[in-house]
Amino acid sequence: MERRREPARAWQGGGRSRHSTKGRSMSGSARSSAPARAAAALPSGRPRSGRSRDRPSRQARPEPPSGAGLPGELGRRCWLALRCERLPQEPRPPGTARPGPPENHSRDALLAKSEASPVRSEAREDPPSPFLNGQRYYQQGLYKEALKRFEKIKDTDFQAMYQLGVMYYDGLGTKKDPERGVEYMNKILNSDSPEASHLKFAAAYNLGRAYYEGCGVKHSVEEAERLWLTAADNGNPKASVKAQSTLGMLYSMPILKDMKKAFFWHSKACHNGNLESKGALGIMYLYGQGTHQNNQAALEWLRKATELGNIYAQGHLVEYYYTGKFYTKAVELAKRATANDDINMLAKITDCHPTYLAKGAAMAAFYLARCLHFGRGTEKNKQAAEYYYSKACHLDPVVASHLELAANLGRI
Repeated sequence: MERRREPARAWQGGGRSRHSTKGRSMSGSARSSAPARAAAALPSGRPRSGRSRDRPSRQARPEPPSGAGLPGELGRRCWLALRCERLPQEPRPPGTARPGPPENHSRDALLAKSEASPVRSEAREDPPSPFLNGQRYYQQGLYKEALKRFEKIKDTDFQAMYQLGVMYYDGLGTKKDPERGVEYMNKILNSDSPEASHLKFAAAYNLGRAYYEGCGVKHSVEEAERLWLTAADNGNPKASVKAQSTLGMLYSMPILKDMKKAFFWHSKACHNGNLESKGALGIMYLYGQGTHQNNQAALEWLRKATELGNIYAQGHLVEYYYTGKFYTKAVELAKRATANDDINMLAKITDCHPTYLAKGAAMAAFYLARCLHFGRGTEKNKQAAEYYYSKACHLDPVVASHLELAANLGRI
């Protein structure tokens, strides 16, 4: 685990600055070289821009001052924190409405509601589906109750088997048993039953995750890549869009680095609605990674991703506005990006990686601190500036160190 580092007071200039050894304080008495400390924090897996084989032109590509490139690009220090694919919806007849999201109540109220639904169905002489009974509990976070119902029908209902595979792999309502989770996903993937057909792409994605993480099976990036390619189905919108986005991240990593492939898969996932890939595509256009640099396309995708809650894209948009001296826009956007500190909750809502949401928030916090200190786009407030410098380091010390170095060298 990386040791967190506090950024130096970048407004003081020069190569030497004070930093605290405590997590969130900006003050202290120890002195060290800011560029040296920042360089020590740089990720080792990032290739130099001049040596990239996927460079679209002979000119050196611009690099983000924050050092925060694409998800996956930072390599060994930013292992992809993957989650299982959600249960795919079974094809429905045209005009059939889908059920709305469950309401948020206490556990007792949710249990009472789940028990009452089958009673109302029976009163209408409409016998409830055994799977839907379990799924109601699952959607409401009552995993133990859901597990009991899925176990009863797993041999006759592939959707129940799929949910059990997810629950055993992630330890939802039961002790983690990844081997059992892998077993259920393999059964679905290898089944000839038409009732399993709409689940196969998602099962392939989940098995790829297991091989990537080496959980329940022997670790193999090659097998993970093969399964994700199967799940992605050449960009089919009815396949696993999560697999398409994950391939974009995988090909941004040093182990299989191919930025043209990364751009291809992020493009597919982006146009199929994946929020993480919308942000990644904007960054690729902005810095000419896997494609030619195109600021207009970059801003279009970064703004779309920002509007939908991708804070990583939002952080890059703040950086773009700040370096372009659109300080008022940078301040306004940075305040929104740093308003919510619950990164895990935001990751759950947006289905984006928490590691990269934290990086985007750290970028926004650092640039907001610069604006507050120098009175750029807002009134000067050095006390608030110190708070946001410290917040940036707390959210992501590597990003804070990159930006500290850029500030001391006069790049921002």
